[in-house]
Amino acid sequence: MQHGIAFEDIYNFDETGFAMGLVATAKVVTRAEMTGKPFLVQPGNREWVTSIECINSTGWALPPCIIFKGKVHIKGWYQDKALPKDWRIEVSDNGWTTNQIGTRWLQNTFIPATNGRMIGKYRLLILDGHGSHLTPQFDEICSQHDIIPICMPAHSSHLLQPLDVGCFTPLKQAYGSLVENKARHNFNHIDKLDFLEAYPQARSEVLKPETIKNSFAASGLVPFDPERVLEKLNIQLKTPTPPGSQSTDSAPKTPHNLKQLQKQASTIKKL
Repeated sequence: MQHGIAFEDIYNFDETGFAMGLVATAKVVTRAEMTGKPFLVQPGNREWVTSIECINSTGWALPPCIIFKGKVHIKGWYQDKALPKDWRIEVSDNGWTTNQIGTRWLQNTFIPATNGRMIGKYRLLILDGHGSHLTPQFDEICSQHDIIPICMPAHSSHLLQPLDVGCFTPLKQAYGSLVENKARHNFNHIDKLDFLEAYPQARSEVLKPETIKNSFAASGLVPFDPERVLEKLNIQLKTPTPPGSQSTDSAPKTPHNLKQLQKQASTIKKL
């Protein structure tokens, strides 16, 4: 491939979020200021947790980076036997990723996990245009380690990013099923420890080699097949209609009376 990138050296990374807090079957409809389907949420306090995921085109996934809302790390998180030893946990003010977290993920997760698997000289890293992916520090580290970051166009991740195309939806469904199962056993609140218990199980059910490879194929990347994406677009090419000529209407005509003469004179003055 171009730049000496082999199929084994193509990666896609992205973030996905999960809501923790009260477990309830009731739904609340938010204000209907948006167009389309109303947004439904569960009642009660909600806390957001983000998972940074990265997959390889040959069918394997890197260890994730979990981002909790908080100021400090809690010792109990790392004592949970369900948490794999190679997983990384970060904290932020709102449970979302930041520029610093994105840079640390690149340095401490992506580079170490992929160094021993390189086939060619370069690694292709497919990502969206999130601000934490576009910092000078992120680009500099990529350049130093022969990583080529490719940002997909805005609003196209549902078609072009393998994680969005074939992984995140079943991952959320699997996690949601585990939460619903807890609710049936009278658990009415999901906290960080509950998440760390459920998420590894959901992940192992979904991020299997066949699912990952099918996601790269469905996005037209590996094997390279742009038609897989183009056929999903509802594009109708039309021959543009040339703008109507104004020469007929604007051409001066011989006035036949005083009123027409005055009107034409006024028009000429305005022009």
